[in-house]
Amino acid sequence: MTDSGTAYDGSAQPDARVLELREQVDRFVRTKVIPSETVLDSGGAEAAAALTVLRAEGRAAGLWALPLPADLGGGGLAFRAYAALAEAEGASDHGPAALGSAPLLDVTMLNRHGSARVREEYLKRLVAGEIRTCYAMTEPDVPGTAPFRTATRAERRPDGSWCVSGRKWFTSGAAGADLVTVMARTAGAPGDREGLSLLLVPTGSPGFRVVRELPVLRAAGPYEIELDGVVVPADHLLGAGGDALSIAGERLALGRTLRCLRWLGQAQRAFDLMCDRAATRGGSRGPLADHQLVQQHVFDALLALRTTRPLVHEAVALLAAGADARTEVGLAKVASARMLQQVTDSAIQVHGAAGLGPDTPLPALFRGGRAARILDGPDELHITSVARRVLRGHSRGDGTATRG
Repeated sequence: MTDSGTAYDGSAQPDARVLELREQVDRFVRTKVIPSETVLDSGGAEAAAALTVLRAEGRAAGLWALPLPADLGGGGLAFRAYAALAEAEGASDHGPAALGSAPLLDVTMLNRHGSARVREEYLKRLVAGEIRTCYAMTEPDVPGTAPFRTATRAERRPDGSWCVSGRKWFTSGAAGADLVTVMARTAGAPGDREGLSLLLVPTGSPGFRVVRELPVLRAAGPYEIELDGVVVPADHLLGAGGDALSIAGERLALGRTLRCLRWLGQAQRAFDLMCDRAATRGGSRGPLADHQLVQQHVFDALLALRTTRPLVHEAVALLAAGADARTEVGLAKVASARMLQQVTDSAIQVHGAAGLGPDTPLPALFRGGRAARILDGPDELHITSVARRVLRGHSRGDGTATRG
């Protein structure tokens, strides 16, 4: 990191081991993952082979699956400690996959809510990178902000198994997944707030189909999937049944915070590129760094980075403590998405035409920033949710308005 700031801004400073790991992860992503991005982005057999090499190198370096449970084969790093290095890992979209932390959300969810069979059959293989999972919640024509309108249905069969039918979209990683967690209605009708459950569906099951890829701003993206009478074993129901929204809420809080950490890393990368460009590029009026309007871009971008990091790490601290972090996660998510878009936009502006072309990662980083303001809940959802929570607290006069 060349910013005079820091990649970690939590209230508790990481210990020496975590600092060392952060440096190692940063070096690995910069020297191994980022140079491989063109191949990894292309998909197909060549990308799979490149990822396999990176994973082997990550294991050899002692950096594999750092935040995953040690008893499952992971590094056993506590979430707050992992947050200190997640920014460096997430500077590339491929960093978490290359270093084995990508399944953190699924491992956490299945470990907490999966049956004994699910935990025994899948968790160690997930941590080892032998199988992959994805998560299917949103549906075409159903707002992601209204999951209670889920139309995908799971009917109980006489032997206790489930028959699942429906369609999901914006399901990341579906094309290469071995398992998909599907939110389905097991009781009631679309619109009811009760009766939603999560089922773990093997993607090799008859009736499961990847319908199409959904390019995001004309780049590679998530997928639309169809389930046509897919039979799912009884013990692949997560939780007690009917508690999908509660389990999803846990997952979303952690997932959004992880995304915020990774967006910080990507924004830092764009900031460094902008500063390098300004310091080394000259023109008829001298170096770009001497231009006040360029200096304005640098200042505004640094301000955005420095003011967003504390919000993200406040959410991290509350989640790590098991406290209610809804307000903090909402603030962090909106701030981080806006910040990533702002910083990459400034970096593109300073690069000029070069910032629009294929020779820098800036177009991809900018696409990520724009998509970030919609995926994992649009800005408007978080703004209204946080504001209502704050205002309810004020109306009660209980002094807890801003803590949520």
